[in-house]
Amino acid sequence: MKTVGGKDCSVVELQGTVGSSPAIARKKGFDEAIGKAPNIKTVVSQSGDFTRAKAKEVMESAIKSLGNAKICAVYAHNDDMMIGAIQAMKEAGLRPGKDVLTVSIDAVPDIFKAMADGEANATVELTPEMAGPALDMLIAYKKDGKAAPKWHQTPTKLFLPDTAAAEYERRKTLY
Repeated sequence: MKTVGGKDCSVVELQGTVGSSPAIARKKGFDEAIGKAPNIKTVVSQSGDFTRAKAKEVMESAIKSLGNAKICAVYAHNDDMMIGAIQAMKEAGLRPGKDVLTVSIDAVPDIFKAMADGEANATVELTPEMAGPALDMLIAYKKDGKAAPKWHQTPTKLFLPDTAAAEYERRKTLY
């Protein structure tokens, strides 16, 4: 929202697998966020099934139906879908990361490579250490009978291109 300011912005949203918890939550959060900016509108919102191949197909279709100049940004529910969307944009003559803003989730190595290459703008990492808090809650339940909350928010981290090359080098051997 900061990057586009008050400029009109048409967004393609690549959803995860229909009905999955991550897809539902990521769509809800995105809709709430852009609901605060009347100039930003989702013009295509379709499932890419959390895969590169399906997201590439969806992005190709969006580009054909909307035209290259009509897409301001792409939001993908995961980085793999964004990698597929980036391929489709490049094949259509667009410059992802420049002509079209890109934001996705998961912080996988390939998205850092795309950011380092100037083809992606941001990724959000959901805390990979989710098991620790869950284990703590389980221990508390076993020890004291204290029931865990139904919802536990874990921290997230935003990554931008300025740290992408270093993150790519660090993460490519971890996965």
